[in-house]
Amino acid sequence: MRNRIGLIGAMEEEIELFREQMNDIKETSRAGLTYYAGELFGAQVVLCKSGVGKVNAAICTQILIDDFEVQSVIFTGVAGGVHPDLNIGDIVISSDCLQYDIDASPLGFKQGEIPYASASSFDADEHLVELAQRGAESLQDVQVVNGRVVSGDQFIANPERVQGLYKQFNAFCVEMEGSAVGQTCFLNQVPFVIIRSLSDKADGTASSNFLEFTKLASERSYQMVKNMLQTISA
Repeated sequence: MRNRIGLIGAMEEEIELFREQMNDIKETSRAGLTYYAGELFGAQVVLCKSGVGKVNAAICTQILIDDFEVQSVIFTGVAGGVHPDLNIGDIVISSDCLQYDIDASPLGFKQGEIPYASASSFDADEHLVELAQRGAESLQDVQVVNGRVVSGDQFIANPERVQGLYKQFNAFCVEMEGSAVGQTCFLNQVPFVIIRSLSDKADGTASSNFLEFTKLASERSYQMVKNMLQTISA
């Protein structure tokens, strides 16, 4: 069987460009989610909109692994920028990811540390990171960096919170799903990478910027993942 790739976005805007380009699509429903299996830019892909939040993302990823037997997972879409050198439209390729909203500090654990777990941050696959970096080479007027993605079940729109995430976790961007995908892949020993294009800077203008720039950010993520898939299938 050819290498099958799981491709996830949380929202419709993050997957619609991919679905429009897929061939030989077979739709399957699992746990209230629709999975689109088919060919995309020469690669065998199973595409899914997970829905927003860590629980949705984890369920979606586990089904991709169990029911569709994907050999790797790419999570793509938009995020809020945290690193001060990043701007709207820039892209973060995950070096690793963690859940910033895990907090068992009264029990002596650090914030972001999962109690009694073997790991709390999850490294992206080096080969997928390399493919993502190569896929970004054709993009114009966009900064692409490799850095930590942090996730939590909150939409961040506060400059003080942004500074705290940067100082405490060395975060490059913040979103609501990637680390759940990363943890699920880690537990199943499946390679993954998270690719996030910045729709906002997670500050006081985040809500308006998110609505305005989500389409632009999604298009940039799409182009980058398209280049990755073409390289994989070559």
